[in-house]
Amino acid sequence: MKFLDAHHHFWNLDRNYHPWLCDAPLIPFRYGDYSQLKNNYLTSDYAKDTAELDIIGSVHIEAEWDSDDPLAESRWLSSLTNSCNHPVVFVAQARLDRSDVEDILIGHSQFEQVRGIRHKPKSSTKETAAQHRGVSGSMDDPEWRDGYALLERFGYSFDLQIPYWHLDQAAELASDFPNIQMIINHAGLPIGRSDSSIREWRKAIKQVADHHNVTVKLSGLGQPNQPWSVQSNREVVLSAIDIFGTDRCMFASNFPVDRLCADFNRIVFGYREIVDHLPDDIIDNLFYKNAARIYRFT
Repeated sequence: MKFLDAHHHFWNLDRNYHPWLCDAPLIPFRYGDYSQLKNNYLTSDYAKDTAELDIIGSVHIEAEWDSDDPLAESRWLSSLTNSCNHPVVFVAQARLDRSDVEDILIGHSQFEQVRGIRHKPKSSTKETAAQHRGVSGSMDDPEWRDGYALLERFGYSFDLQIPYWHLDQAAELASDFPNIQMIINHAGLPIGRSDSSIREWRKAIKQVADHHNVTVKLSGLGQPNQPWSVQSNREVVLSAIDIFGTDRCMFASNFPVDRLCADFNRIVFGYREIVDHLPDDIIDNLFYKNAARIYRFT
């Protein structure tokens, strides 16, 4: 099966500093204990995990590298990915509210594989989201928005990872900057699978899906202390496809992070099972053609 993996990571903890993986104690994490991720994950590991698939390309998403030197991750990746049997493009790190963000973007532009930027804006709990509007580091912060505006000059997309209860802010951002492609990570992080939780999540993603410069990745759908299953994720996947349409959704592995939930094949072939009723050309869009277009592989 052809697959363009729209979201994965590499790291070498023997030589590079990722604070969340290298430091103790563990930080709060949506999957719970992630200590088993504190091992190197390199191109050879990815090749083993994907041996039963035809990987035609992949997108490396910044992996919370040391923010004091964000360009070093792009530099390391540009060398590392020479050993991949498929093309790899990068979504790099840039803290949009830093005073030197323009210099960082100029630095990333020296690497031809960089396609976009990810900076997780400051978030809050669902209960305090309304009071969170406008705080420093959020999508309402004028300094953060000034950094975001620079992405258009460089032709960069933006990968947004934030809980769904902040997607009202994302909708305003997409409206204010229509020429910047926004890519919602992990389906907007739906929490739980109860009817009420799914209704809340659907309402939130509909707001941002109204803007045609927004796409979504169907990935990272694991839940704490539960194995990944088709049954638990079918409604999320099909709802996202219904809301965004078949040309604005793309599947991704989120490996090695989602190894906490299942092996690579269980996740990817699970997605394939969920959409098996769709025509072949639409399945091709979801598994590789949309990602190839959105991340500009050609």
